[in-house]
Amino acid sequence: MAQPRYTYRRSFFSGYFTTGVKWLLIVNTAVFILMGLLSPQFTGDFMLLALAPVAVVKHFAIWQLATYLFLHGGVWHLVFNMLTLWMFGTPLERDWGTRRFLKYYFICGIGAGLCDVLLNAVIGKWDTSTIGASGAIYGLLLAFGVCYPDQTVLMNFLFPIKAKYMVMIYAAIELWMSTGVNSGVSNIAHLGGMVVGFVYLKSRVPGIRLKLPDWGGAYRQWKLQRAKRKFQVYMKKQGRGPWVN
Repeated sequence: MAQPRYTYRRSFFSGYFTTGVKWLLIVNTAVFILMGLLSPQFTGDFMLLALAPVAVVKHFAIWQLATYLFLHGGVWHLVFNMLTLWMFGTPLERDWGTRRFLKYYFICGIGAGLCDVLLNAVIGKWDTSTIGASGAIYGLLLAFGVCYPDQTVLMNFLFPIKAKYMVMIYAAIELWMSTGVNSGVSNIAHLGGMVVGFVYLKSRVPGIRLKLPDWGGAYRQWKLQRAKRKFQVYMKKQGRGPWVN
């Protein structure tokens, strides 16, 4: 079996912060604390940096596609995003370098924002407002699953699972939730971050080969195994067993 392009050997909790991850953590946390310290009227001014389709499309506030990434709606929103950034962003930055890592991070975040704006514009929800780094974070999750597919990680910080399966599960959950009732979470931004990250990795990052699962081959293998079991059952009933394989 071919070895993956990257091999991650260090513990997630090594206490080491790469440059790009460190500054993203600092800036996001500083903005959150500053918003908490300011009086409500100034906090409202900060929300002008949130991603609003009406502002981006009708008033050309294109900076919101980047600034919304640094705003968070609550302490747990910030904590989970920053923990995920640290856990999955650090090994990527070690292998890619700070410049490429930050470029990828913002490409995923801005791409996720564009997906959010376009969908809300199409369905007529011009007055929505989106904040948080989750679109970029989901792009990092996708990249981690591609670069370290067999690395065991803690899904939701609790359940050990291989990275490639974690990415598949998250993608399936976001796809399912995006078709349901509005929960106040921009699932399209999460999916957009993953899709943009996938396209970027496939076209721009050298040394990474992305292969989609061979669902047809897996289905044929399943049919073959089922036919084999039926045949064994039939032969056993005829008194010609047991069969050993």
